[in-house]
Amino acid sequence: MTRGRLRVYLGAAPGVGKTYAMLCEARRGRARGRDVVVGLVETHDRPRTEELLEGLEVLPRRTIAYRDGTFTELDVDAVIARRPKIVLIDELAHTNVPGSRNAKRWEDVEEILEAGIDVISTVNVQHLESVNDVVREITGVPQRETVPDEVVRRADQVELVDMSPEALRRRMAHGNIYVPGKVDAALANYFREGNLTALRELALMWVAGKVDEQLDRYRAEHGILSTWETRERVVVALSGGPEGDTVIRRAARIAARTTGADLLAVHVTRSDGLAGTDPVHLARQRTLAEDLGGSYHQVVGDDVPKALLDFARSVNATQLVLGASRRGRVARLLTRGVGVTVAALSGSIDVHMIPHDEARAGRRPPPSRAALTRGRRFAGWALALLGVPALTGVLLPLRGALTLPSQILLFLAAVVTVALVGGMWPALTAAVGGFLLLNWFFTPPLHTWSIASPQNLLALVVFVVVGGAVSAIVDLAARRTREAARAGADAEILSTLAGHVLRGEAAVPSLLARLREIFGMTSVTLLERRTEAVPGVGDAGDPQAWRILGAAGGPPCTCPAAADTGMPIAGGLVLALRGRLLDASDRRVLEAFGAELAVALRQRRLEEQAEKVRPLAEADRMRTALLAAVSHDLRTPLASAKAAVESLRSTDVRWSRADRDELLATADESLVKLTRLVANLLDMSRLQAGVLGVALEHVALEEVAHRAVADLGEAGARVVLDMPPDLPDVEADPVLLERILVNVTSNAVRYSPPAAPVLVGASRYGDRVEVRIVDRGPGIPPEAHDRVFLPFQRYGDRDAHTGVGLGLALSRGLAEAMGGTLVPEETPGGGLTMILSLPAAPA
Repeated sequence: MTRGRLRVYLGAAPGVGKTYAMLCEARRGRARGRDVVVGLVETHDRPRTEELLEGLEVLPRRTIAYRDGTFTELDVDAVIARRPKIVLIDELAHTNVPGSRNAKRWEDVEEILEAGIDVISTVNVQHLESVNDVVREITGVPQRETVPDEVVRRADQVELVDMSPEALRRRMAHGNIYVPGKVDAALANYFREGNLTALRELALMWVAGKVDEQLDRYRAEHGILSTWETRERVVVALSGGPEGDTVIRRAARIAARTTGADLLAVHVTRSDGLAGTDPVHLARQRTLAEDLGGSYHQVVGDDVPKALLDFARSVNATQLVLGASRRGRVARLLTRGVGVTVAALSGSIDVHMIPHDEARAGRRPPPSRAALTRGRRFAGWALALLGVPALTGVLLPLRGALTLPSQILLFLAAVVTVALVGGMWPALTAAVGGFLLLNWFFTPPLHTWSIASPQNLLALVVFVVVGGAVSAIVDLAARRTREAARAGADAEILSTLAGHVLRGEAAVPSLLARLREIFGMTSVTLLERRTEAVPGVGDAGDPQAWRILGAAGGPPCTCPAAADTGMPIAGGLVLALRGRLLDASDRRVLEAFGAELAVALRQRRLEEQAEKVRPLAEADRMRTALLAAVSHDLRTPLASAKAAVESLRSTDVRWSRADRDELLATADESLVKLTRLVANLLDMSRLQAGVLGVALEHVALEEVAHRAVADLGEAGARVVLDMPPDLPDVEADPVLLERILVNVTSNAVRYSPPAAPVLVGASRYGDRVEVRIVDRGPGIPPEAHDRVFLPFQRYGDRDAHTGVGLGLALSRGLAEAMGGTLVPEETPGGGLTMILSLPAAPA
């Protein structure tokens, strides 16, 4: 039986219209004469969704009793018995009620697909298993119902149902998703603009990966090796040399010319190890590629051009960037090299050859070190010069008993022994010497250089050839063994360094201690040239010109000249090691430690500078607010009070009792405002001086909110409080919190229309509690949000007695003093929402 086809509508968030799109597709299929039935669709009481169900055949659900209630689930048997062409099954990630046929609805769908029935289903991106933890981190809401990614990836069609966060929030505000009583809580929590934007990006990235998989599978099934330029992909080849930085930057500029182009850096490692590459360069270039928005890859292959092209074709690359060859002119005449070979075999892939300083200078890769130690080479020469004549002396008395082939085999054994001990050149010398001795002493005619029998000549020539071949093979094996051991040691050290950094142990003393342990040094010291010291020829031996930044082990080196090995680092730093001399090859690993030490030192100094600057910046901010307050906002209540008092003292006008009461009320109101402003200014000055009495304690937010509304007087009648009963306490100063709520709420009442109340609601979000003051006024454009917190900056055409003044500026400062934040946000449907976030009090 042919398996059914699965089509999935993937939603970026709840409410984007997955079920609506699925029902529209069902109606289109029914209009074309296809047998479409509804297995299970959740309308969530949305009228427009319920309208689309009319006229479609809906299969009965299965009723299951669980505990004290009854629930309905998809009836798999009824679907299979009906055997429609297409069945609609909503919410693929749904968890079935205990006692159902399967634990998950996607398992029900798998059974129906196996029965040969096509299924159309829906799922939200937050229910995919691979992004479940990411969604929880972003939204703060754990998703308990998940579906394995592989189930959705196996779908024959995946269609993304998308909507902009602004449009989705408007749908929510208009009541098209949830009932009105749940709208404000949803907008304040899960349906935040940032949450919806992040979910949308996750959905787009997941679908893009699915599309790439489909394209790769199609090209593989049809044997398509040529590049399809569906998207620009620039591959940059890294050789492990210093020119890689230049090549990566040039490739990044090439990729930047096309919007959405991918940058991929690849290094081909030969199967015989890391010989010819510098791990320090590769580590730096990997970081550079990732900083420029690319990715780093490593492949293994002895044929570098073929490995590069195979990788480029596998990722559907459109351009391949390589550095110009560093080989000499003679080498270029003998072989084409990697670049020329890649260009000749690239096909439709554009190849760029980037010139660099290394190629222009004609520098060759450094020669490899000797394969064997000096002791083994000395022993090999001794065996070649003394052992072969000694063997001749042993065989002379046995000349009559042994045939020439037996004598040649014994000499060949001697040559192999010399090759195993001393390498190629002593073995070649032994082979040539053995040829001459065999010719003189054992090949007729004896004691002459002539050879009578052609067979004897052939045997001696074969002896020399075999001896030379064995010597070369043994030498190559020894060289590869040494290179592999060296590469393994370097890789292990660099891996240790990488793990050291990942664990966060980047402190200078820790790195110095690890470096001393690895190289077995007596002491390791990080030196820095003093800024007052003038660099000169003799300053390397002058301890007064250097400062010790860190040391590990025994007595530290006071200057570079006192070290056995010194390595300069950028920025006047020198790494001084005492204990023994290091080989030149060890400097690559030493450079890696030096680079990490420089980064750790820079990070430590930046942290120290930040600690010094932070109180200065805070003091400057508070000073600015204080001066602005004194220069402006005191003027308004003073002018009102002065005008009222002068009018009362005037003898030119006879005031009625009502007029006198009104003037006295004006003066009293102005003096109350002045008293409040002076208190605010005093608080700001105390905050600036670091002596503001911020007494944090567990505060019941509902009680403070009620007091703040009462302080508003008549304006408080236009405020609606929505505080959930299970709201936790906040950690705040109750007096300062009340002042913040009064300032922000009074501002919202001032701007909100008379018929529209101001909503003050609160909800918990992770380890914080958020208070949202929502008005339905004209609102403020997003680009002007920061302006409302500038002291005495008013947005719009309000008169001088209204608008945003010291209140919001001081409110934000007081919120930050308590460890909170105060930020604005657009109200869906029009208006402004001020969000006060405070730490929730620990239970």
